[in-house]
Amino acid sequence: MRHLILSDIHSNLEALHAVLRNAEGAYDTIVCCGDLVGYNAAPIEVIDWARKTLSAVVRGNHDTVCCGIEDPLMFNSVAREAALWTLDELPPASRAWLAELPAGPLTFDGFEIAHGSPGGEDDYLIDTVDVSGLDQIMMRKICFFGHTHLQGGWSWQRGGIQRLTKPALSEDERIIDLDPDFLYLINPGSVGQPRDGDPRAAYAIWDSGNSLLRYRRVKYDIRAAQNRIHEAGLPEYLADRLAAGR
Repeated sequence: MRHLILSDIHSNLEALHAVLRNAEGAYDTIVCCGDLVGYNAAPIEVIDWARKTLSAVVRGNHDTVCCGIEDPLMFNSVAREAALWTLDELPPASRAWLAELPAGPLTFDGFEIAHGSPGGEDDYLIDTVDVSGLDQIMMRKICFFGHTHLQGGWSWQRGGIQRLTKPALSEDERIIDLDPDFLYLINPGSVGQPRDGDPRAAYAIWDSGNSLLRYRRVKYDIRAAQNRIHEAGLPEYLADRLAAGR
């Protein structure tokens, strides 16, 4: 089975469409590690697509705020403004659907999906020290997660914890052969707001039958996504950061 693994779409319809075009024919199901909405300006369209298309999804912290079940008190001012705009923009049916999304971790077809971490949906896994001990609580040998907007991950091998590396700026794809004896924490990266210095939309394809992981990056129409932000009256910073990949 080939799974298209997405995370942190964040209402960026242009990036989502580019990913789906780029991955066409290479997957059987689509799963998402949360944060469908927030930051960008196409929340209704992204939710409509998700409701029709996703085989499995967990909620992200922006999803819980943008549907009104949590307050944005812990968000910075820019994220808070975007979340409140999204909450006001969404129709009741979309807010209700977001509110019913499950908290991770969630098991699906032999692997696990989470937003922040298998240990906590709001945890940030950035450095190797952050993942220490998580091998003791993972429910499956592979867990996909998001939240950091940083494509990559870790594996528990005989020599200890090893980092998984994303494609270089000169690459569109990096293929990793996963060892069935090892444990893996894998971040597909952010579709809608990458923060690793590469502005291209990020995603992954997990081919369970062949034990192959494909990290991928694809260019999208950043200018169109920025124009949506401008037209919505959202903070200029949210448009600027798309071009920087920060």
